[in-house]
Amino acid sequence: MRIVCVGEVLWDVIGDREYLGGAALNFAAHAARLGHEVAFVSAVGKDERGWRVLQRMEELGLSTRYVREVASHPTGIVTVELGAAGVPQFTIHHPAAYDTPHVTDADLAQLFSPQPDWFYYGTLFQMSPEARRLTYRMIHAAAGTRRFYDINLRKDHYNAPLLRDLMARAPVVKLNDEEAAAINQLFGRAPQSLEAFCRTYAREFGWEAVCVTCGAKGCVVLVGGEYVEAPGYTVQVQDTVGAGDAFAAAFVHGLSLGWPTAEIADFANRVAALVASRSGGTPAWTVEESVALRR
Repeated sequence: MRIVCVGEVLWDVIGDREYLGGAALNFAAHAARLGHEVAFVSAVGKDERGWRVLQRMEELGLSTRYVREVASHPTGIVTVELGAAGVPQFTIHHPAAYDTPHVTDADLAQLFSPQPDWFYYGTLFQMSPEARRLTYRMIHAAAGTRRFYDINLRKDHYNAPLLRDLMARAPVVKLNDEEAAAINQLFGRAPQSLEAFCRTYAREFGWEAVCVTCGAKGCVVLVGGEYVEAPGYTVQVQDTVGAGDAFAAAFVHGLSLGWPTAEIADFANRVAALVASRSGGTPAWTVEESVALRR
């Protein structure tokens, strides 16, 4: 299937090492690893890190055609501090090249003609007015495409009006349990169970599917009114950077193939566990390895 993905690409700086990252780029890379054709839209600086982004994307099987090179801003970086169980804390550095993406009208027509199967977007990218305008342009062009929103909150990089608008523009949404609690608080609502959260927000925003990841505990998923809780998999965690993005790609994969809800959730949990067992947001893994991990 064809997926158009717009969002940030950057380097995750963990200690003295750098890993290609950014939620949108991670999602694109894992979707490509699942065999899908992915068009990724972003921007990098005309610098050494930008050159390495383009090189690494080609190694991952991702086209660099829609990744703009800009001289005005450096390639994005995020400093990552790993806490307990490899859970990351992010410091996002600005300005960054991904804040200034651009596609021509001709590019836009090519991206959405014929209509792709999915259009992906997230939250961090939308904090730049220029990036947000591009995303909304692409959402408009994707009128006949299923839209997937990975909420993926980062401290000081979201607000209630923006979230409400983005949540209303996609029928399929993914977030984690901490983000569910943060959204309830941001919207002035009382704490509630994850099932109640999924059902309440699905009714309010017209979602056909929503998944909430819960770290090592697994996930909860609501698809077409069917609610499933799926336990996680125990692995030796290197870091959890990119695990949620791999989960998102696997979730979209299973949903597209019409798998039973429990099977979608289990597969996404296995793929996320594989990525958490390796360093960086886009490590190598295979579907065969995910099958071997299955209970």
